[in-house]
Amino acid sequence: MSSTTTSGGTTTRRCSCRNPETGRNYGKSCPKLANRRHGTWAIRHELPNRPDGTRREFRRSGFESSAEATKELNKVRALLAIPDEDDPAGQLAISDMLEACTKSKEPLPDYDETRRRLAAGQALNSKMAVAEWLDLWLGGKKRLRLSGYKRYELDVRVHLKPHLGEVRLDKLNVPHLDRMFDAINEANIEVQEQNAQRRAALEELDTIPWKGTENRARRKWLKAAIDQMPPFRRVTSINTQHHIKATLRAALNIAIAQRIIPNYNPAEHVELEPGTKPKALVWTDERVAHWLATGEKPSPVMVWTPEQTGRFLDHIVGHRLEVMWRLIAFRGLRRGEGCGPRWIDFSKKSRSLEIATQLVQDGWDVLEGLPKTNSGIRSIALDDETVELLDLHKAAQAEEKRKWGSAWKDTGRIFTEEDGSWLHPGKISDLFERLVDEAGLPPIRLHDLRHGAATLMLAADVDIKVVSETLGHSDTRITRDIYQSVLDDLARAAAEAVVKLVPRAPSAIRSAIEQRAVQPPAIIGASPRCTCECTCGAAQAEVPTA
Repeated sequence: MSSTTTSGGTTTRRCSCRNPETGRNYGKSCPKLANRRHGTWAIRHELPNRPDGTRREFRRSGFESSAEATKELNKVRALLAIPDEDDPAGQLAISDMLEACTKSKEPLPDYDETRRRLAAGQALNSKMAVAEWLDLWLGGKKRLRLSGYKRYELDVRVHLKPHLGEVRLDKLNVPHLDRMFDAINEANIEVQEQNAQRRAALEELDTIPWKGTENRARRKWLKAAIDQMPPFRRVTSINTQHHIKATLRAALNIAIAQRIIPNYNPAEHVELEPGTKPKALVWTDERVAHWLATGEKPSPVMVWTPEQTGRFLDHIVGHRLEVMWRLIAFRGLRRGEGCGPRWIDFSKKSRSLEIATQLVQDGWDVLEGLPKTNSGIRSIALDDETVELLDLHKAAQAEEKRKWGSAWKDTGRIFTEEDGSWLHPGKISDLFERLVDEAGLPPIRLHDLRHGAATLMLAADVDIKVVSETLGHSDTRITRDIYQSVLDDLARAAAEAVVKLVPRAPSAIRSAIEQRAVQPPAIIGASPRCTCECTCGAAQAEVPTA
């Protein structure tokens, strides 16, 4: 092995020749090293120390000639000379980049591009893949509420990384995203076909009798075929695709803000079909009749009328969680907020309840967390009857605590299991469905009971700003968007109320309606024709009065 030390680095030549007698590498004593073409060349250059003070260097080998090795070494020197001597941050960034190149064995970056990136404050690792950046971005999102983080993580794991993970971050463009969403839609078609095939097989299985050798053989064969089919799966809906796009847009915006990529976000420019948000509809008599006849709900989001809400509240009188149902129905608490209030959050003097925590479901585990949004942390006013019921509930809880004795779990929650432990949000949803069925009411989800609270407040002419704050919405526009159909129903009711303000003679209104049903009003500007039994069709001299 021979070496040449130059200013700021070393070039070294070595070979793999071994002494046949000892089996050891010749090293510098190889007789063939006199030939300049024998062996390979390597370079080494000391780099500024790491932030913790440890030493590091740039190494690269495999060059066929001294000229090639020296050329590469000059590139390293030029890159190290880009930042000024009084720019330790720049020197550290260049050194980190060179150390990364040593580990990855990738070619050295372009000098001019590196100089531009350093001057712009952008990341020097231009080879970063989308998957690598998404992992870094998700790591900074762990401070989010659990539900928000899990939704981001799902989009990244199931859709973004499989479709875009290998693409270079700075090369990501709209066609890449178009191909991803095309692939998602193609997968949707496949899922729908497989679901239909499995459903048809199950329906056929139900029609085959159990008795008879041929029937049993057919059933056995069909069951085996069903076992080989993929399970029922959900398609990736348009709304979910919009959320995937929003997740990617948020991740890329952070990359732009940190100057990792240029100021261009392809997720801002990809076009998708418009998303559809289900509208909250009221369970009118006509809709109830349709549901009874067909079993179909007019909308995924249904809201009870005040009368139906009253029937439910009458049905659960005396239930140990009566006050919780009442708070959700009148004050619009979310499910986790209904399960989570503490006695320290209740003020009898001010007749208010602070919504400062909630119980959320993670898989089947229950975790304590903050409300869904910052605006969800709020104070809600309570009516006198609710305050009285809370006093009675506290006394009942004290009795439960006495009966359980040392086995009582003092969680400080207002609403608990009989042993004082946390309520499980999933079990509460199941319990609500059973209570609705027992009351003989049209079905709604527990979250729809919160929507019903908004309907009651809007019907009572409560200001939309107050409704929004009570529900914990960050903006009144959210409230209007969700309850626009409810507002439309209220507008029609207001129209009826306006008409009723004007006194009319009932007989005059009825006669006018009946007359118009028999003889439509004349069209203004038309020439009235003959109304006799002849066929002349001559124009009459006068227009008959209505």
